[in-house]
Amino acid sequence: MGTYYSFSEQAISEALDAARKTHGEGMIKATGSNFDTTRGGDLAVAAECVSVTVENNKICINLPLGFGKHCLSIPISIPNGTAGKACLSICTTWGIPTGIKVSVVIAGVTVVSQTFGKC
Repeated sequence: MGTYYSFSEQAISEALDAARKTHGEGMIKATGSNFDTTRGGDLAVAAECVSVTVENNKICINLPLGFGKHCLSIPISIPNGTAGKACLSICTTWGIPTGIKVSVVIAGVTVVSQTFGKC
């Protein structure tokens, strides 16, 4: 089956905390006088990048927040055994998590990126 890479619970927790702080409790109350509609509610916060290795032309990830395990196909021009990193961003609306985005970066180039949920 191959290796499934995971992101740390601490990095995920810190990203969620940053999203909540960006949209503090007062921001959620649309009737309040300090509600700023120009900021919009969608925010993506980088959580962590982990080292990965291409295996069977894929990178397999154990995703947080109940999104399960998924494998992302890597272009065949990138040989098996190539090292890279998988980066996780948490997508939120008004500080509430709605999805995640995983990007695979090899030699400084994003070769594949996929969202799960609403981003």
